[in-house]
Amino acid sequence: MKIVGVDFGGTTFTVGLVDVESGEILKEEQHETKAWEGFENITRRVAKVINSLKEDARAVGIGSPGSILNGVVKFSPNLPDWRDVPLADRIKDLTDLPTFVENDANAFVLGEKWFGAGKGYDHIVALTLGTGVGGGVITHGILLKGYLGIGAELGHVIVEPNGPKCGCGNYGCLEAIASATAIVRMAKEMRDDFPNSEIFKSDKISAKTIMDAARNGDKLGIIIRDKMVDALGRAIAGFAHIFNPQIVIIGGGVSKAGDVILKPLRKKVEGYLMPSFVGTFEVVISPLLDKAGVLGAASVALENIRR
Repeated sequence: MKIVGVDFGGTTFTVGLVDVESGEILKEEQHETKAWEGFENITRRVAKVINSLKEDARAVGIGSPGSILNGVVKFSPNLPDWRDVPLADRIKDLTDLPTFVENDANAFVLGEKWFGAGKGYDHIVALTLGTGVGGGVITHGILLKGYLGIGAELGHVIVEPNGPKCGCGNYGCLEAIASATAIVRMAKEMRDDFPNSEIFKSDKISAKTIMDAARNGDKLGIIIRDKMVDALGRAIAGFAHIFNPQIVIIGGGVSKAGDVILKPLRKKVEGYLMPSFVGTFEVVISPLLDKAGVLGAASVALENIRR
C-alpha cells in the first residue's frame, strides 16, 4: 500500500510517496511554502505536487504545525493568517484522496510507532528537538490528544521556574532551554565569558557547532550541553511518572548529536526518577532522521486507515 506524506511547515513543505510495507520513500519533492501567498494558493501548490507523485496511493497524511482539530488548522504560529482553515477537506477536494491532518509532533510519534524506534511498542513518548520542542504520546497503542485534541504540548512543561522566557509567554519551559533556538541563544549570551570557545570559530553558530564543541571537550559547549540535558532529564522523568512509557524517543535536528546528548541524558533521567520507575523504559535517538517528517505524515493517514 502507498500513502502520500506531506511534511508541512512555514518555510518549506516536503511531499513523499511512501510504501508503507517497507517504509521506503519512493519519490520525494521539497518546495518553498511561501506563507505570504495565503491558504488557497498554498494548498493548490501542495495539491499539485501530491497529484504529480501519488500514483496509486490510498490516502494523504499531513503533519502540520499548529493546533489541529478534525483536519482543521485552528491556529498555526508559522502561518499567521491561518485561522480555522479546512486543510484536510481542501486537499481532499484537490486530489480526490482521503486526507488526514495532525499536528507535526503527533505525526512524529506516529511515524516512530509505524516505522521507527517505537515499532512494536504500545506506550511511547516522543520529543522533537528543533526550532522548538514538540512532543507526542501514545498510550495503549492510541495517540493521546486530550479533550480538545490539542494536548501533549510536552515542550511547554516548566522545568526551570523563573527561567528563560519562552515563545509561548511563560518562563522556564523545556522549549526555552532544550531547543536549537535556546541552545544558540545561550551560546550568544555567554560569548563575552568564553570568547575563545571553539563555538565562535564558526561563521555561523548553530546547535550542531555547539554540540560538536561539547564532543571535543570545549568548556562552553559542555556547559550548554549539560544545561540542556538537565532540563530534558527533568522533563523525561516527569513524563515517565505520568505516562509510564516503554520507550522515550528523541528526534529533531538536535538529536543528531547522538551520544553527546544520549549518554549523559540517560544518567540524568535515572537520577530524577522514583526508584520504582528505574529500568522500566529506555531512552533512544530516533533512527528516522531526515525521513521522520514524511514518514510521520504518512503515518497520520495509515493510523486512520488501519484504525
